[in-house]
This record gives sequence, structure tokens and C-alpha cells, in this order.
Amino acid sequence: MFASYRRVLAAPGALAFTLAGLLGRLALSMAGVSAVAMIAARRDSYALAGTVSAAGLVTAAVGLPLVGRLVDRYGQARVTVPAVLAGAVPLAGLLLCVHLGAPDWTLYACWAACSFNPNLGGMARARWAYLFRADPQARHVANALEQALDEACFMAAPVLAILLCTSLFPEAGLIAAGTFGAAGALLFAAQRRTEPPVQAPAPEDRRSGSPLRRPGLRVMALTFLATGAVFGSMEVTTLAYADALGQKSLAGPLLAMVAGGSCLAGLVFGLLRPRRAPAVRFLLGVAAMALLLLLPLTAALAGAGLGVLGAALFVAGTGTAPTMVTGMTVVQELLPRRQLNEGMSLAVSALLTGISAGAAAGGLVAQQAGPGAGYRLTAGAAALALLIALAGRRTLGRGPDAAPPASATATVTGAGAGADAEITGRPVGADR
Repeated sequence: MFASYRRVLAAPGALAFTLAGLLGRLALSMAGVSAVAMIAARRDSYALAGTVSAAGLVTAAVGLPLVGRLVDRYGQARVTVPAVLAGAVPLAGLLLCVHLGAPDWTLYACWAACSFNPNLGGMARARWAYLFRADPQARHVANALEQALDEACFMAAPVLAILLCTSLFPEAGLIAAGTFGAAGALLFAAQRRTEPPVQAPAPEDRRSGSPLRRPGLRVMALTFLATGAVFGSMEVTTLAYADALGQKSLAGPLLAMVAGGSCLAGLVFGLLRPRRAPAVRFLLGVAAMALLLLLPLTAALAGAGLGVLGAALFVAGTGTAPTMVTGMTVVQELLPRRQLNEGMSLAVSALLTGISAGAAAGGLVAQQAGPGAGYRLTAGAAALALLIALAGRRTLGRGPDAAPPASATATVTGAGAGADAEITGRPVGADR
């Protein structure tokens, strides 16, 4: 059944950079939870922990595209190694400041400085795009594998982080995350034979300065912004719902159900041979995601127990991975390889921004309207993502060779058309 995955991993060097990238991404998923748990334990303030974490998300949303542009210009290894070494300094500073009781502003400064990390998931997808630039089906399988690995990290990382912080000492989770992250990133950068070659910027790239000049990328970025709001509001709402039923400790397993459904769906989806155009598949995926997210809303409004809610979350999660996998393929169709890493980082930035906004709004709704009411926000954000994708659907099939219109800075469709955050770019011509 999984012969397709064995085939892509059998490519020279593929397994090595996949495992190294997986270690780094596991650490990245651990870091945020570990920081919150550490600060809350040492300073006895979830408010401080939450705002420090939010500050890190904001700086990451700004810094990721900048690092991505450097990767496109100078190569993955030349940027990753100094970035990892430079990031170790503020991380060590954060650990010391928390442990020694330094002023609160030092925590914000250190954690913000830790957020300028290379996007290992994006760089791994860039390698797949280059490895299988002449094999669209293999790229589809590789994108599905990457999404499944992301979901596996989302399931395992919080559990491991909390276990280390509670069973050893509060700083243990972040120390492990920093160690795993540095080791994974350096091992990833050492895999030079699969690193895509650097391409010189085209004249139009120098004029525009950003992949967001392309209307399709703006549409995708706005779609992923709304999708991030889905994730952020769902996390907070699930926590509030479980807490209201006196089972706060089960919030983690409930969220793992979402990631588990997405992981399984992503693996199965990768085995299917695509029949429709990527833009059409993406629209269908967003529509399915919006429809399935009505299930947890219905369960919560009906006052269902956590068992029913967990089943609804698992089924709702199955709509996530196929949508993200196809979104990666759409981005590959939109951007030239010389802007791949910057575009992927823009996608992650859009997701992070959406997660932060969705979590804040979800917490407010849960506090004011009841613990399950936040699922209305989750379903609404998914519907907004669908409306944005539908509004900008005509731009999603334009490849990198299509000249952007003169009014590229204008909105593609007014309300949502805007931003296709790249998750895996690659030259279109190689696909066809």
C-alpha cells in the first residue's frame, strides 16, 4: 500500500534530509509549548507566558520571509548554519533570564530574537520539488508525506514537551527543543547533494521585491491566514470546552485527534493519483474542510460529551491535510524556484498570524459566550477561507511564466483576494 512512499524515500539522499528535517520540526513544535510551560511554572503567570509566546509568533511571521529570501539568494546550507548558531544565543539568554528572575521585558526580547529560524519544512519541500521536478505524481506523494510528518509532530511534540517540563524541571522541554532543533537543522544543512542550486534573481524579481507581486500567491496567503484562524480558535475552544466539563487534562488528547485525522487523511491522499487540476482540487479541499468543521460545532452546541466531540474532531481533521497538500501543489505551480523558500515562508507567516489571531478571538468568544461557542468562529474562519479561494480562483492557475497584471498591487477580488502563501514552489514548466 505504501510503495509510493517507499519509492520517493528511496531517491538518493531523500531519507537523510527527511529524518534530519523531522527532528528539527519536532523541536519547533515543542518550543512554543515548552516556553509557555516554563514561564508559567517559574513566574506563576499564564498571562505573561501567553503574551511572550504571542510576541514570538509576531516576530516569526516577520522574520521567516526575510530568512527565506536569504535562502533563495545564497542557498540553504549557507543560511541555515549561521542562523542556527545565532539563534542559540537568545535561547540560552531566555533560559537564564527565566531561571534567574530577570525583568519581564528580557523574556520578550530573548524569545523574539529566537524566532528568526529557517523554515525546515519549507526547505524540505523545496528539495522534493527539485528532486522530482519532472515527476508530478512523485511530488504529490512527497507533499503528502511532508504534511503527514507535520501532523505527527503536532501530535507528539506537546506531549513530549509537557512530559519533560513536568517530570524533570521547567526548563527541560525548551533545552531539549533547542538541542533537537540545532542538531536537526545542522544535519539537514549537511545534506548537500539534495540541496537545490541557487538561481539568480530575475529582473522582475528585483523590481517587485516579493513573490506577493503575483496575484495567485496573495490569494493563497489570505486563504492560509483564514486557515490559521481555524487552527488557533479550535485549540483554545477545545481547551475551554474540556475545562468546562471538568476534564481539562483531556484537551491535549482531543487536539491530537484532529492531528491524527489529518495525518491519516494525508497519507491516504498521497496514494491517490490526482485527476483534476491543482486549483480545482484545492477549492474542493477547502470546501470539504469547511463542511467537516461543522461537526465539532454541532457536537458542542448539542452539549455532547468529550467522546462525541473527539470523534467529531477526528473526522473534521481529515479535511485539513488534503487541503494543505493541494495548496502546496498550487504554490508550486505559481512560483519560480528562485523564489520558492521566500514564498513558503510567507505561507507559514500567514498561518502563524492566523493562528495568533484565531487563538485570541477564540479565547474572547469562549469567555463571553460560553466554552463551545468558539467553534462558531472556527467554522466561520473555514467558510471565509473558502470564500477567499473562490473569489481568487482565476489567479490560482497562473504559473510563474504568466506576467502579472500592471495593477498587481491592487486586490485580486476586493475582500479576500490576496495572498497565496507559498508552501512548496517549483517551476511550472517542469511539470508539464
